[in-house]
Amino acid sequence: MNNRFRLGFLTLGMALLVTAFTVSANASCGDFKTGPSVHKQSWGFRPFQPGTLLPISEEGGSIVGMWHVTFTAQGNDPGPPDGVVIDNALVTVHSDGTEIMNSGRPPQDGQFCMGVWKKMGRLKYKVNHIAWGGNDAANAPGGIGNPAGPTHLVENFTLSADGNQFTGKFTLDAYDTTGSVVVHIVGAITGTRITIDTKVEDLL
Repeated sequence: MNNRFRLGFLTLGMALLVTAFTVSANASCGDFKTGPSVHKQSWGFRPFQPGTLLPISEEGGSIVGMWHVTFTAQGNDPGPPDGVVIDNALVTVHSDGTEIMNSGRPPQDGQFCMGVWKKMGRLKYKVNHIAWGGNDAANAPGGIGNPAGPTHLVENFTLSADGNQFTGKFTLDAYDTTGSVVVHIVGAITGTRITIDTKVEDLL
């Protein structure tokens, strides 16, 4: 009789533990709108606790925000010499994986363009950026200019540990309206985060 009683008590105890863990897990990860996201790989074990759901954190900050970005020619032969500024832009990076650039080029050239970004590793990022056409102001300095083809810009860079600067490389290919590459430029890219305290003179 004692053995049966002990077996029944142990079975009931195990059932209560399983039920408690299930309720705890559902309460921790059921509300995706307000709670942190979790993954199975992030579960940690602590003594005397059935399981703990740990929130995932972003290592080394994030590129989400507003940036002052400079593109400088480097390693082009033939092409623009090293040190020539190809673009001086303001870039806003969104948490949904998209970004938009306000280029320093004249408005008639198409100064706003868009892209997508992806984290490639710890502090490593890639941007695939496309400027969809514009006008060739060089052929008409006093007017709108002739239609020009799109430009494809690919960036690979590393974010600083404090999340306020990045450096890396870019490749730029400009196309004519038929889709043929007419300009190919490579170089260095640098970015500085714009904060609530940034002044215009900080960007000049």
